[in-house]
This record gives sequence, structure tokens and C-alpha cells, in this order.
Amino acid sequence: MRTQTTTSRRGFLQAMAGAAALAMTPLASLQAQPTPRISLGLDTYSIRGLKWKAPKILEYAAGLKLDAVMISPATFEGTDEAYFKQLGEQARRTGIRIQPAFGCICERSTAWKPKQGDPVKYLLECIKQTKALGADRFRTLMGVSQDREQLLPIDAMMEATIKSLRSVRSQAMDAGVKIALENHGDLHARQLKTLIEEAGKDFVGCCFDAGNPVRMLEDPVAAFEILGPYAFATHMRDSVVYEHPRGAAYQWVALGDGTIDFKRIVSRFAELCPQSVFFLEIVTGRRAEVLPYLEPDFWKVYSKAEITDFAKFLALARRGQPFTGNMIVADEGKQPPEYEAALVQQQRIDSERSIEYAKKSLDIGVNWKA
Repeated sequence: MRTQTTTSRRGFLQAMAGAAALAMTPLASLQAQPTPRISLGLDTYSIRGLKWKAPKILEYAAGLKLDAVMISPATFEGTDEAYFKQLGEQARRTGIRIQPAFGCICERSTAWKPKQGDPVKYLLECIKQTKALGADRFRTLMGVSQDREQLLPIDAMMEATIKSLRSVRSQAMDAGVKIALENHGDLHARQLKTLIEEAGKDFVGCCFDAGNPVRMLEDPVAAFEILGPYAFATHMRDSVVYEHPRGAAYQWVALGDGTIDFKRIVSRFAELCPQSVFFLEIVTGRRAEVLPYLEPDFWKVYSKAEITDFAKFLALARRGQPFTGNMIVADEGKQPPEYEAALVQQQRIDSERSIEYAKKSLDIGVNWKA
């Protein structure tokens, strides 16, 4: 009985001491910690016309006080491990996080390049280069929208991609590298979710592109709700989407010039994919594209579209209007030199406008706030 009383008394005194310490703790330290800021980056495709190599791009990103760049192999000046380590070291010195963006990994796709060799060997090389850069993830893709237009068997492409990804699981896990598949106009959001889960979501995720869902008759905000939890990376791009006599039309525009609710996306970003970078991939200078969903033949390409997702797209189109701002529209690589020069200048202007919008209107980024 005495032991029980002593123990009870000791517990009571300990509880009182804990309560006293709690009472002396400043109120601010008891409040929830602020949500970490979302990192802001730029995908090099946004400024592809400048034809800069990776070191110059890193300097440019640092000058804009960005946090990261997603960099294309077209900007690399070497292929050996020493080169990638040197590039990774430059990124660390400048305070820029670097992520590579590789190409198609499905040999059934029209985007597959035979010179890449076997898809598994290509993936292994991507893992190796990513590791050498000091990065922990890379972007890739299954296919392109043309795969649907040519009525290729998308299910078979998915199966082949899953098989290739599973084949490199152990190497990716050992290297600490994650693989981010972009929704690239080839897959609906729900299809990509299925592919990720079947391949292995511990090392395969999504590079969520906000511009491509409109190609697939999806509202980008709704698509982000589906793919956000799987997003290892992102491509953020604005669009105007509006009704058209044949159905609907869309055009990609600079961030803030379109009708996509990016404030909603940002509000969910920290919850769904807090470790991902808000990469801008700005694509302007292209004409509006019609989605003739009122024509029966159109649905051969979109036979697996979900009615609920399409309804959200329709609501988005009914709220939208065509773009009425200033934009040079021309086919890249097919224009006189003065037009090409103007398109390149537009890429840079629209990218920098988008960066400013992300910073000032969406409050995205870390380095520019420091």
C-alpha cells in the first residue's frame, strides 16, 4: 500500500512539473509551425530557343533568384561521370537544385528513338546520370499525344512501360533516385495513377504538367487532385480554355494570362506534394488547338475518358475566353530569321513574366525571399 501511494505521489509531482514547464513555454512555440515555402524553378524547355548550355542556365537561374532548374540533356556538354559531378557542384555553389529531364522510355511510342537502345538500358543510364549530378529524381515520359492520334494501343504501351520500370527498381532504390513520369498528352490522370501504382509508387511517381490535362479534356486543377499525391516533380503552365463551335479550344499562355485556378493549385501544393518543386514550363507562341468533342470520330481517341472529369472540363471551358493579349504565333524552326529571333525573345520575356507572377501573385519561391 505504501509503495502504491509513493508511486502515485511521484507521478502527481511529475505531472505538476510538466504542467508548470508547459505554462512557462512561450505561446509562439506552441503554435503550429509555418508551412515550408514552395520552391520555384524553371524548366529549360521554356527558353529552348536561346540554346544555352547547362552552366549558363545555372547562372541565369541564380540571377533570377530561383531555387531550381529542370534541365534537358540537350544542354549537357559532356556524357561522362566527371562532367555531371562538376555540373552538380556548380549547382550546389549557386544554391540551385538541379533535376534532369529525360525523354521517352516506351519503345512502342512514336516518340521512341531507336538510338536510345533498350528502354531498360536507357533508364539505367538516366539513373546513373541523375546520381552523378547529385539529384534524387528525374523526369521522363511514356509517350506523346500523337500516340493516341495514330490509335496505338495505349494499354499495351502502359504494360511495356510498367515492365521496364519494374526492371530497374532495385537500381533506382539503391541509388536513391525517383522516376517522375509526365502526363504528356498520352494518358489521362487516372491512367497515369494506375501506371504509377502498378510500377511501384515507392520509386515511380508523376511529373505533373498543368498544361497537358486540357489536351485530355481534363481540368488541370482536378487532374492535380488525382496526381498531386504522386508528384515527384511538376511543370506549371497556364492555358486559356473556351467553348468553340466544334467543342472546345485551348491555347497555352504565360502564367497569369490564362483561366486555370493556380491559387487553388498552390493552396493544395504543400499538402499533396510538399517536396516537389514548382517548375515553370512556359510554352507560348503556338496557335489555339481545337478539341472537336462534338464530332463522333473524336471520341475514338478518348474512349476511356471519365464523364465526371469531362464535366469539370466543360465547366472550365464555359468560364473561359480566347486569349486577347499580345503574342507572336508562328511555327518554330520554319520562319525567316527575324521571326525566329522574335520567338526566342518572346520565350525569355514570357518566362520571366511568369516567374514574377509566381513570386508576387502566388508567393512561390525561397531564394528570392532570403
